[in-house]
Amino acid sequence: MIRFFTVAGALALSLAAGTSQARVVGERVERPAPDRVIVSWTAAGPVDVYASERPDAPRERMKLVSDDDKDGRHEFAADLISRPYFLLVDAADGEATRVAERVLPLAQGSNFRDLGGYRTEDGRSVRWGRIYRSGATPTLTDEDLRRVRELGLSQMVDLRSSEERVLAPSKIEGVPYSSVGYSMAAIAQNRNAGVPDMEAIYRGFPQLLAPQVRVLFASLLRNEGPVVYNCSAGQDRTGFASALILRALGVPMQTVLADYHLSTTYRRPQYEMPKLTPELIASNPGAAIYAQYQKDPKYLTPQPLKDSSGRGYLTFALEEVDRRWGSVAAYLQAEAGVGPAELARLRALYLE
Repeated sequence: MIRFFTVAGALALSLAAGTSQARVVGERVERPAPDRVIVSWTAAGPVDVYASERPDAPRERMKLVSDDDKDGRHEFAADLISRPYFLLVDAADGEATRVAERVLPLAQGSNFRDLGGYRTEDGRSVRWGRIYRSGATPTLTDEDLRRVRELGLSQMVDLRSSEERVLAPSKIEGVPYSSVGYSMAAIAQNRNAGVPDMEAIYRGFPQLLAPQVRVLFASLLRNEGPVVYNCSAGQDRTGFASALILRALGVPMQTVLADYHLSTTYRRPQYEMPKLTPELIASNPGAAIYAQYQKDPKYLTPQPLKDSSGRGYLTFALEEVDRRWGSVAAYLQAEAGVGPAELARLRALYLE
């Protein structure tokens, strides 16, 4: 059976902790230059490295790019647009591990990344190249748009408010697009002495985003091709939606939380919202909120998604799900019509 793991350094270590018998561990893919990637890993012996532009390519249809590799590192000349996927095959026992870049290398994108590679509680793994999460995409370059087109997206689900979608419309075209309107005021009202009350905001997500969750899971169940969903930063509302998907697929909570906190690494706030003009601020209630963020010296530096005690904000939303619905599965059945049969279908479609 092929194993799949994350490519982020710290997260790779956390996932490898439960697989001490594996010969290949700590695998990751980094892109030091636009046309070059480096695959690295740790193994007890030599490894054969295969590459393909298809995330689901079988070994016999992949190109052998390095055989009997003993130094745990291979540099690969990557196409500027296409996205490479690698298979690391232990030369001793044939055990294979598929790995790719977690984040899409966009010049002016933010937090656009793949949910693939995460190991489930029953030993399967989320397929690469099928489910993407992202921040807003109002400033993508022409080359960025070419990279996104190569993903073959079948659906975009926008989790943002009506005001945000006007302020920062997506530049991705030619992909079916879904959104459910609501006002930014539904989130902005949760403030304490002028400071966002993150616990209250997150505890409101299960109810606020139920219509969007219904649209997102319906798209996943249709299985028409890769799906991307986004909010503005790709961390809060998108983080909640990602947690629902990963838990529905059987990914352990430790991994769900680790994926959530990767947003602090991969966000690039300067590309999530255009510079707001006085005219926009006067005409759009949501613009005033984001204008305040843009004035903050910390705006360009993503802040950890934790409260003063170190507790991740996502836990508040998931606690609310458990308190009001009993479990993620019960929430999905009640709010999105995703029952046992649909969960089984999701796992058949998105795990291997």
